Parts: sequence; structure tokens; C-alpha cells
Amino acid sequence: MTSRRILVETKNLSKDPPPGISATPDEDNCRYFHVIMAGPKGSPYEGGLFKLELFLPENYPLCPPSVRFLTKIYHPNIDKLGRICLDILKDQWSPALQIRTVLLSIQALLSAPNPDDPLANDVANMWKNDEEEAISVAKSWTRRYAVMDS
Repeated sequence: MTSRRILVETKNLSKDPPPGISATPDEDNCRYFHVIMAGPKGSPYEGGLFKLELFLPENYPLCPPSVRFLTKIYHPNIDKLGRICLDILKDQWSPALQIRTVLLSIQALLSAPNPDDPLANDVANMWKNDEEEAISVAKSWTRRYAVMDS
């Protein structure tokens, strides 16, 4: 049984999608979303299109959605499995937040990596010790994994 809240959020996402983000529910499971997120302008991820998956647990909105990157990305707060270190996906979750808020927060994280709260320690160390090189690697990974050739 799908909660009314999920139906309303899904409708709002399709009617008024967040800028640079599309979130489409799976045709077989309305709790599972296919997400495409454009890398934010001015970030090392600019020009990239990143695939993510978002899943709403049975007890949503009392528990946060689980979200992960399917596209490889070089970022101190995203590990090799695509898991994301973001406070609202953990202890700062509130039922007042919505899918839209979560996706916009992840997009903002791409613009402002936080190497002081890392999920990928090697990337965070690079970001802290040689930010210029870390940004260069992030841009290179974006070109390699997140840019679709026409």
C-alpha cells in the first residue's frame, strides 16, 4: 500500500522538478526512484549527469530515504559504493523533509564537499592536502563517468 504522502510527493516532483534533477518512480515499485542529477555549475561536477537511486523505506517519512550514486564520483562525502554522508540522511532526518529537499541537499553537497566529515577518507585527505589536485581528479572522473557522448 502506497501512502498518500508518497503519491503527493511523486506528483509534485513530476509537476515541478527541482532544477537540474529528475526523479522518476520505477514502474514496478513506487518507492524506488531513478534519479538523474546534473553537476552544479561552478563545481568540479559541472557538465556531468549522475545517476542515483532513491528508495523510500516502509516507515517513510518517519525514517529517511536511502540514496546512493550509481555513477562513479570522486567526492569526499561519497564512497566507492555510492553511499552518501549527509546529516539529513542520518541523524538530522525529520519527517517534515521531502524527497525534493533530500535531492537538493545532495546537489548542494556536490557544490560544497566537506572533507572534515568524510565517507571516502582517501579522497578527503587529497581534498585537505592538495585541493587543486583533488578538484582536477573530480573533473576528470566527471568527464570519464558522467558525461554522455552524443
